[in-house]
Order: sequence, then structure tokens, then C-alpha cells
Amino acid sequence: MVPVAPRSPAGEEPKRTWPEVVGLPIKEAREIILKDKPDADIVVLPVGTPTTRDLRPDRVRIFVDTVASTPHVG
Repeated sequence: MVPVAPRSPAGEEPKRTWPEVVGLPIKEAREIILKDKPDADIVVLPVGTPTTRDLRPDRVRIFVDTVASTPHVG
């Protein structure tokens, strides 16, 4: 049986993608996603990370590939 996401109060389909967060810091992206989907289990992963193919309607994956600061020994 395929899980069906509940409809929003206005009868619209719930949001499933967030192209507007591309290029934003992770913290901002999380806030925007959680505003649209408060029950989201947000998982941040490096680009190319193997993932399971199971469908979890509450999971939102954010894939990142940017180095945020200078790597250093120590």
C-alpha cells in the first residue's frame, strides 16, 4: 500500500519540493522547509551519498557539496 500524504487545509496538494532553497545556507533551507512541512525529518547529506530507496513521506533530504570554511590540520 502506498502512503498518501494528507492534503493541506485549502485542499491543495502538500508541497514536495523546494527549489527556492537551492544556494541558501542549510539553516535557512531547514526553516523554509519546516514552515511548509512542520513534521519533516530533514536529513543533510553530502552529494553522492548512497541512500535507501524507501519512501518516507516525512523525510526530506538536503544534499550539499560546498566547503563552508578553509580546511586545516588540527
